[in-house]
Amino acid sequence: MKLFVLIVVIHLAFSSTAPAQRRQLESLGRGVVAVRFEPEKVFVGWRLLATDAENIAFNVYKETNGTRPVKINAKPIVEATSFIDTQADVTKNHSFFVRPVVHGRELKASARFTLPANGPVRQYLSVPLKTPEGYSPNDGSVGDLDGDGEYELVIHQVGRGRDNSQAGTTTEPILEAYKLDGTFLWRINLGKNIREGAHYTQFLVYDLDGDGKAEVACKTADGTIDGRGKVIGDPNADHRLPEGSTVTVRTRDGAEQKRNVSGYVLSGPEYLTIFDGLTGAAVATTNYIPPRHPTKLNPTTAELAELWGDGVGNRVDRFLACVAYLDGVRPSIVMTRGYYTRSVLAAWNWRGGRLTHLWTFDSDSGEENRKYRGQGNHNLSVADVDADGKDEIIFGAAVIDDNGRGLYSTGLGHGDALHVSDLDPDRPGLEVFNIQERFDDAGANFRDARTGEVLWKKPSIQAGADGEGPGRGLSLDIDPRHRGFESWVKGAGITGLFNAKGEKISDASPRSCNFGVWWDGDLLRELLDRNTISKWNWTTGSEDLLLTADSCTSNNGTKATPVLSADILGDWREEVIWRTTDNKELRIYTTVIPTHHRFHTLMHDPQYRLSIAWQNVAYNQPPHTSFYLGTR
Repeated sequence: MKLFVLIVVIHLAFSSTAPAQRRQLESLGRGVVAVRFEPEKVFVGWRLLATDAENIAFNVYKETNGTRPVKINAKPIVEATSFIDTQADVTKNHSFFVRPVVHGRELKASARFTLPANGPVRQYLSVPLKTPEGYSPNDGSVGDLDGDGEYELVIHQVGRGRDNSQAGTTTEPILEAYKLDGTFLWRINLGKNIREGAHYTQFLVYDLDGDGKAEVACKTADGTIDGRGKVIGDPNADHRLPEGSTVTVRTRDGAEQKRNVSGYVLSGPEYLTIFDGLTGAAVATTNYIPPRHPTKLNPTTAELAELWGDGVGNRVDRFLACVAYLDGVRPSIVMTRGYYTRSVLAAWNWRGGRLTHLWTFDSDSGEENRKYRGQGNHNLSVADVDADGKDEIIFGAAVIDDNGRGLYSTGLGHGDALHVSDLDPDRPGLEVFNIQERFDDAGANFRDARTGEVLWKKPSIQAGADGEGPGRGLSLDIDPRHRGFESWVKGAGITGLFNAKGEKISDASPRSCNFGVWWDGDLLRELLDRNTISKWNWTTGSEDLLLTADSCTSNNGTKATPVLSADILGDWREEVIWRTTDNKELRIYTTVIPTHHRFHTLMHDPQYRLSIAWQNVAYNQPPHTSFYLGTR
């Protein structure tokens, strides 16, 4: 059995301010990937691990039609963890592998990656799916489900979904697991009592107990069917409100109004389940914390309104989730409920086959906590903001400490986008770029992640039809002329591109305000939006298209996000996973651009790895590192 490696991560020489963090990280293989991007050219990439010797080099070997492997690099490779083979005969079968070289001595070879003879010329891996009729692959995550040091995929298959503000029945949410070669592992049907939509099913894929194999954790209910066909709870229960159901609510002006609540699930038991990652079997189930009501399984709509601000399921069923190293050594689960008004977070450990509740933070549990009401986003982040080796939960405009107590609340309120990293490398520690949904003075705001001090902000100056502030905001290093990250937003009349000090450096900003991806050979980040990757041209104020994923499409409507973007293969640059338009296949795109930069796999940076675990949560956000990865 392959166990987690307990290593000292010194932030890989990327940060001089953060202390070493001693925590369990995945024991990963080399992640060798080879793609034939031209008939005679193959790009080969592999991982540099955090456990590797500082002076490690690599040799690349090619085996042709089963003959003796031949080293194809002239001298050991030290400046990158990628190589382009320019003599790869398309008519022959080639297998590639790498051998580390330390002090002139070759070490154990990596696993082989094979390209078949007369295979297609393309820069992606194809993962065939068993998508159920009427469904499409949506958000995804990765974890080492079988303990071999390489990642498998867990995919949320989506049929008919509904936003929390929309009545109507939905299809049953489905989770599926695949190996990267398309081998189907299992299917979990969450059942009719889990509503389908971006805010209901937040699933976590991570090795929670350190046995070398990842588990899957998510909210379940009566009728959930695990990967082995076992039903959780009452298989016959149907807690959905029937067609034609209405409740009476009061509008802001005090008038009474009938609201359609058909299809909502506002009663019945709720569970938290841990599933075995390899088989999909439910291995532990307990009551979900926080519940809808502290003492009643079937609260009235009036009681829900008193607790959460409405009785129609809009606020009570807003869920987020993440993995955090709350003790600085081993991972914990944090499941949440609510963020428009009341906000509750609950932490759990999965150890030795047992789920243990650690703490619950409730914004309504006392006067001190009430300043944390209404501060959550449609997303969250996890980082060690106070440099004590333990993770905090960046809950929108507030931060919850590793011990389950409030660290600070800015009072800026709810937003739709959130970015946490060393955004300004001239300042110690991490920073947060957030947006404020309400039409107010902090439409875009940039703060110290440790203290909450607002360093700069830009007011919303033009309300939309709904009276809200900006709906999108992004912070990436895209302009080498300015040190640190550049930030921009879409909506609310906030225009232009701002540097890390809040100074407007351009009236123009990228059209894309969605995801970022390290793709080409430099240290700037590229723009990932819909099924394209582009580079910001800082001289012309425009975007240069680098890649269009033909026959692929994005997810989540106008959010236009990929299935996943993460450093799951090859060198430190990121792969992008899109679904095909016929929903029968995932395509894992990898860069084929040479680089002279070498970093450890980003998955061995604690904050980045945890951001891959939460990327699928609600309104997906791009991952960020705990250190400054940029120019200058």
